[in-house]
Amino acid sequence: MRAIENYIGGELIKPVSDKYLDNFNPATGEVYSLIPDSDERDVEKAVEAAKNAFPVWSKMSAEQRHDILMKIVALIERDLDALATAESVDNGKPKTLAKQVDIPRAVSNF
Repeated sequence: MRAIENYIGGELIKPVSDKYLDNFNPATGEVYSLIPDSDERDVEKAVEAAKNAFPVWSKMSAEQRHDILMKIVALIERDLDALATAESVDNGKPKTLAKQVDIPRAVSNF
């Protein structure tokens, strides 16, 4: 079974507690993955990583920041089908809804 990890400081890392919660498919009730049972220690790590990244990010031009965000858009669009499947399983909604509404909405947020 897949265990999801926290993304902190550019890396996927386990929660400090090494504890996970069952992630249920709401349509079937089956556990399909494990999600981090993160606590304040994980938040502290994330805040520290953000503080460390801020000096570099804050010195980037608007164009450089734009280019980074557009790379994220390209990755979301590339992986549209897989993301729609994940959204469908995670929320118990039809995949077509996730593919036609939810994922495109994520793209438009950028």
